[in-house]
Amino acid sequence: MKEGIHPDYREVLFHDVSNDFKFITRSTIGTRETAEFEGKQYPLVKIEVSAESHPFYTGKHKIVDTAGRVEKFRQKFGSVGSKTAVSKA
Repeated sequence: MKEGIHPDYREVLFHDVSNDFKFITRSTIGTRETAEFEGKQYPLVKIEVSAESHPFYTGKHKIVDTAGRVEKFRQKFGSVGSKTAVSKA
């Protein structure tokens, strides 16, 4: 392989902020943050959905809304526009 043309492939800590789940995998993603996990420093990537929080894998319907869009929609349209209930999880 040619040297100097490939991205840095290293262990990265992914943090699912919706349920505080953390896992380590290898990636070339660029990050500015680092975090300590199991006594070692890793580059940190914050994500909103992972296999631990996605409804397909968990079997629970949950609306992930970090920007307040669902609440804004419900205030605007009330019970007319949405047929899904908010999960209390």
